[in-house]
Amino acid sequence: MAKEKDKKELAVSDKKAAKKKDAPKKQGRISRWFKDLKQELKKVVWPTRKTVINNSIVVFAAMLGFAAYTFLLDQGFLWLFQKAIGGKG
Repeated sequence: MAKEKDKKELAVSDKKAAKKKDAPKKQGRISRWFKDLKQELKKVVWPTRKTVINNSIVVFAAMLGFAAYTFLLDQGFLWLFQKAIGGKG
């Protein structure tokens, strides 16, 4: 019985000691994470200004095209429903 109690006390004290040892390691982990992040960002191939402008123009044109399509579809359904219920139009 006393041995079990001693084992539990040792386990608790070992956990506390481990926590104390981990405290400085956490700071090391955070700084290492930022160093790794910096290294990875150096590996990124960033697009050129021309590529960004061309892609932006394509996206803007597609957005306008879909907006026009949605508007025309909406107007067509509005006209259909007005004819169906006998309203003006």
